[in-house]
Amino acid sequence: MSSALKQLRLPLDVSPRPDKVGNRQVQLAGGILTYKLVRARRRTMALFVDGNGIEARAPRHVAVSEIETFMREKERWIRRRLAAPRRRPFVWEAGATLPWLGQSVTLAPRVAENSVRLSCGLLEVGLADGASLRERVLAWIREQALVLFRERVVALSRVLDLTVSGVGLSNAKTRWGSCSAGGRIRLNWRLILLPPHLVDYVVAHELAHRRELNHSVRFWNVVATLYPRYREARRELSALSKTLPDFQGKS
Repeated sequence: MSSALKQLRLPLDVSPRPDKVGNRQVQLAGGILTYKLVRARRRTMALFVDGNGIEARAPRHVAVSEIETFMREKERWIRRRLAAPRRRPFVWEAGATLPWLGQSVTLAPRVAENSVRLSCGLLEVGLADGASLRERVLAWIREQALVLFRERVVALSRVLDLTVSGVGLSNAKTRWGSCSAGGRIRLNWRLILLPPHLVDYVVAHELAHRRELNHSVRFWNVVATLYPRYREARRELSALSKTLPDFQGKS
């Protein structure tokens, strides 16, 4: 059993105060669960489980007791997420392989130059100015991602004559994209690590919100017009996203 959910028992009416770092504890059927509560400007409650622990996000007006009731209802889901394999940390060193548009490239640091160039599966990264390998590569990835995403948004938006007010990058942990009511689309830069057709699926998904700001049947009909095989792509995206490395490690 995960260390986050130990076999300890407390009366269900016990509600410990947050500790110095903001962590709380809730009694579930299987034991005590430590979590972090984040108040946010949102309409619904949500749970996030990753390598940093468990985070509950809720509107400011929702009582802690209601949040913890929600967590008890989601205990089986929490257990599955805690038991799931963690993403492997990426090691920033020469010879490391980086996923790139569904393929892979090999990192090749160059201390005598500053440019970054990709050729024949080799990503040559100049570090003459003292930048770290991680810093330089991630900056290059984001630059390339923004160029590609803008191109795909323009191409797919023409199918239904849709308009957007801008395209930007997202660093979200759990969302691949978003579309504001004003028409600005933000796409997770990590998408560029996945096969190109999955980029198109996410772009189609967000563009469909220019017609329907919901996930109704009408919304999915718009997605199908832009990307007919969206069901297969959605499943593939869910599976491949779990294989991406963790880039939080330092160079």
